[in-house]
Amino acid sequence: MLGDYRIEGRGAAEIAASVEQAVGSGGLEPGQLLPSMRELAARLGVNANTVAAAYRILRERGVIETAGRRGSRVRPRPATTGREELRVEVPPGGRDLSTGNPDPALLPRLGPALAAAAEQGDRRPVRYGDDPVDPDLARLARAELDADGVPAGPLTVTSGSLDAVERVLTAHLRPGDTVAVEDPGWGSLLDLVPALGLHTAPVGVDDDGPRPEDLRRALESGARALIVTDRAQNPTGASVTAPRARALRAVLRDHPGTLLIEDDHGHGIVDLPLHPLAGVTRHWAFVRSAAKAYGPDLRLAVLAGDPVTVDRLRGRQRLGPGWVSLLLQRAVVHLWTHGAVDRAAVARSYGARRDALVDALAERGVTAHGRSGMNVWVPVPDETGALARLLQSGWAVAPGARFRLASPQGVRITVSPLTGADITALADAVAAAVRPSPARVYG
Repeated sequence: MLGDYRIEGRGAAEIAASVEQAVGSGGLEPGQLLPSMRELAARLGVNANTVAAAYRILRERGVIETAGRRGSRVRPRPATTGREELRVEVPPGGRDLSTGNPDPALLPRLGPALAAAAEQGDRRPVRYGDDPVDPDLARLARAELDADGVPAGPLTVTSGSLDAVERVLTAHLRPGDTVAVEDPGWGSLLDLVPALGLHTAPVGVDDDGPRPEDLRRALESGARALIVTDRAQNPTGASVTAPRARALRAVLRDHPGTLLIEDDHGHGIVDLPLHPLAGVTRHWAFVRSAAKAYGPDLRLAVLAGDPVTVDRLRGRQRLGPGWVSLLLQRAVVHLWTHGAVDRAAVARSYGARRDALVDALAERGVTAHGRSGMNVWVPVPDETGALARLLQSGWAVAPGARFRLASPQGVRITVSPLTGADITALADAVAAAVRPSPARVYG
């Protein structure tokens, strides 16, 4: 069972270190079954409680996982490359619709905002021990959150949405816990969860957001956390409606111990109203990033949450980066207060391109989804074949495998690079690439 490798040690820490060293060196392989606690205790001549303590240390570090009577195994290693490596090569002269990037023409110039922030910093330099959140940023963000119905709660700032999600998950969960995630969903998030030693439980998605029956099934099966995208869901464009929000809240009320994380990265590029779920569970975090509306290089997100969650996050942040640059925070304040982005115009621009493509595909008998944001999701019967045929036609789109766990195949098309003149040619190419079109289901 363990080959030639012998686990050694007399104390729990020594036994745990022996296993961890073996995993790192390859002496114990991913998925390999470990001895039972009684068996290893007898072999080492120690008390079974000592081995139990060692296995607990290893679980908390994410080295092993335990499945009841089926025993303990070495955890599978998370992929080091991740789903983002599932890319297509754009042919010479081809059009790249695979990136998920915003339209550069809709992004503001950052120079004036950074200059104004630097000037303010010269007058009021940041010192160690200062409040990690700029007061103007907190005031403006809180006012908008209040207007959108997000419950009152302390604020903090993180380096983007994914940083916020990681910090909240690690503040509350331990390796081996399960997180309910949207399927299809954000590829980077689907990589992050297992990289933290956590398991994923897929929750199907339709145009109105996560499906309540899937969420209930995941929570009743033991999922301890839920991550929801409120608007501009990646990759489907789903947006949580008021009826769907009520149904999801009803499920969550039956599981008040669920850690709820909401991602509202679509703020500033979507004209659909927000229907937040925050506050229905004891621990929650609502994350709103600046990347999509103001540019991916603005690594900043505002996070509101319950006091325990925000306090834990701030405490851990102090032991790492300390805080998100106040210079960057002040630049975002300048962008907000000087109307650097016409949010309504941006939402209309993405909406016009998205709707034109969805309508053109419908005219050709092809099902497509995209209620909000900058992406359109097209279910396909053969993902590999559809990608290849589109590449032959000069169009590169994102493979659905980057976003799927158990949901049916599809491709994601980012509309940001499109003009009105592109729609007909693209719709013709997609229709030729995906026929026969599957049923209206994508999760």
